[in-house]
Amino acid sequence: MKYNKKELLKQRIKHIDIKKFNSIPLIESFDDMAFQSRNLARACKIYDTMLKDKNCTNILCLTGSLVSAGLKNVIIDLIKHNMIDVIVSTGAIVVDQDFFEGLGFNHYRGFVNADDNQLRELMIDRIYDTFIDEEDLRVCDMTIKKIADDMEPGTYSSREFIYEMGKYLEKHGKNPKSFVLAAYKNDVPIFCPAFSDSSAGFGLVFHQTEKKNHIAIDSVKDFRELTEIKVKSKDTGLIMIGGGVPKNFVQDTVVAADILGVDAPMHKYAVQLTVADERDGALSGSTLKEANSWGKVDSGLEQMVFGEATITFPLLVSYAFHKGNWKKRESKKINQVFK
Repeated sequence: MKYNKKELLKQRIKHIDIKKFNSIPLIESFDDMAFQSRNLARACKIYDTMLKDKNCTNILCLTGSLVSAGLKNVIIDLIKHNMIDVIVSTGAIVVDQDFFEGLGFNHYRGFVNADDNQLRELMIDRIYDTFIDEEDLRVCDMTIKKIADDMEPGTYSSREFIYEMGKYLEKHGKNPKSFVLAAYKNDVPIFCPAFSDSSAGFGLVFHQTEKKNHIAIDSVKDFRELTEIKVKSKDTGLIMIGGGVPKNFVQDTVVAADILGVDAPMHKYAVQLTVADERDGALSGSTLKEANSWGKVDSGLEQMVFGEATITFPLLVSYAFHKGNWKKRESKKINQVFK
């Protein structure tokens, strides 16, 4: 069947609101069950303990197509309600998805059995059952270029550049619901160790091609800054959605501190929601128990949950939100450490 672009891009993805439902009764029921339901219940309890622990710096790791799938408001609520202190993410979630929506663009409900040749002709990109307008993404790319063009030439961490993205959205954004904007306003640092692997890469390539004196993103500076956060935090807890680079990057800060001769304890708490398993030895499915052998994650308060994030992530955050222990936390405003 032939479609035109307007027909395919008509039904926007709606973002779930964890404040509108209380998952505590469901999670408590899960605790009396088995398999992944019980694992998710234990993960929820560990996260709630993290929020009770006044000495704990909470780090959120993000991978996958989370914002495009309708989870943007979950991340915004984590920031606004002081439930998370640092974010480490893939570039696509930050740029192609959240910043993209902050500029006023949208993701749309699609379908898996779409004619991908036809989509390409219409300049529509597909993420499983979600559609994005490629022409809108090109505007996003060029906005990244504009931000880079307006910065002083030099080397920046991804955290510094994403801070400028938040500042840009505050002045020029068309949709105030953006976690990049929320993080900027609440002094929550966002790191993207593979920042150029996203729409940011296209914009920055254009920027460096046009300008002899240009900016560059330094992933080593990212690692150093995040290690500095780990060293200055008494205890740390990880909430990891998916795996990949953010998972390894944040766990490695413990080893980096040790190599520098600084005493930094292993991550005290860790929860990972993933669909990858451990059989092939790949990073995304490697267990938190395995990370203990590397001296990265302490044993006892860690939990793997093998389930898809559009289901498990909202349930986890709704449980912690309605438990209310975030209300007693003091905002760490970690971005101010670097000012």
